[in-house]
Amino acid sequence: MSAEKLPFILPAVFTIGPKISATSNEVADKRDLDEQLLLYAKLIALLHHNTSHVHDLVKGVIEGETRVLAAELTMEEIFKGTKTFKEKVFDMVQLELKQFGLFIYNANVKQLVDVPGHEYFSYLGQRTQQDAANQAKVDVAEARMKGEVGAKEREGLTRQNAAKVDAETKVLSVRQMGQGQKEELAMKKAGWDKQAKVAEVEVAKAVAIREAELQMEVEIKNAMRQTEKLKAEQLSKATVQYDTQVQDSNALLYSRQKAAEAALFEQMRTAEARKAQADAKFFEQKMAEDAKLYAKQKEAESVALVGKAKTEYVASMLQALGGNYHALRDYLMIDSGMYTEMARINAGAVNGMQPKISIWSNGGDAGGEAAAGSALQQVAGVYKMLPPLLSTVHEQTGMSPPAWMCTLPKDGAAN
Repeated sequence: MSAEKLPFILPAVFTIGPKISATSNEVADKRDLDEQLLLYAKLIALLHHNTSHVHDLVKGVIEGETRVLAAELTMEEIFKGTKTFKEKVFDMVQLELKQFGLFIYNANVKQLVDVPGHEYFSYLGQRTQQDAANQAKVDVAEARMKGEVGAKEREGLTRQNAAKVDAETKVLSVRQMGQGQKEELAMKKAGWDKQAKVAEVEVAKAVAIREAELQMEVEIKNAMRQTEKLKAEQLSKATVQYDTQVQDSNALLYSRQKAAEAALFEQMRTAEARKAQADAKFFEQKMAEDAKLYAKQKEAESVALVGKAKTEYVASMLQALGGNYHALRDYLMIDSGMYTEMARINAGAVNGMQPKISIWSNGGDAGGEAAAGSALQQVAGVYKMLPPLLSTVHEQTGMSPPAWMCTLPKDGAAN
């Protein structure tokens, strides 16, 4: 694919094999030739003489480098600069194949071919007219013939060179094996010498270590003997001192135990006294709480009895009045002095004002005065006084007397 991302087919023929001759007689060129042959021998040994793997490897290198180079050029540059393109491909492929010991003997890039659907070269051929197209066909056929003939010739030459390289490789391998065995023998000899020297050093060190161990054992035994002697001398002193210290310690311990027991006994007595005080205080508080509880229980019982008595009283009064709730209510109000309290409150409310005051009398005459001591006349006077009184209460408070008692007078007339 070109730089314009136009795909095309690039037929090419490469003749590739191992490098069998140096470029010159210079030492560097000969050394380079030896390195190339060694790389090729390693490649063949690695692939187990399988030429198909070698072909696949070379093909992959050629295709990869060609694609990279084609992507940097336009179609016109590739078409017009075929020779330059071929040289660049040759250089890039040769650089990659050198690491495998391979050399490009010939590289023939054939005519570019269109990919189906992308007829760039077809249009280009029409533009260069039919003659140029015929000439291109001839060139392609000739190039194909030369390529095939050259490929056959190179194939035979490659096989010959490969056989020669294989023989030289075997000789080189035998030489390297001999050299390797010499080096291995030298290394073994050096190892044996080293082991012998190490053994001598170890023997000398072992003797020195053993002498040191023996000397240490002698010194340890001397130290043990001195230690036993010192122990024997110090044992008697230590025994006497120990007995004395034990007696002193026992006496001190006995005195401390007695002091501790006395202090403990005192603390126990103090704790018992505090406990007794706490028990007494707790008992006193409990008795006080019990008394309060008993008083509250009695108070509740008295309240319950009073309530029960009131309930029975109200029930008996209601039964006596024939179940008349209004009559019972009015009676209770009169009995509790509610009307009197109402009159007192109203009088206090109008104190300092100018209220409407009604004055009335029983209308008695001289004959009545003569009979004032009569009880019937007193009752009659009370009944005469009630209507004006109730009328005044009604005017002041808006409350009406009960229906069973009386009705208010109309236009100041008493009923």
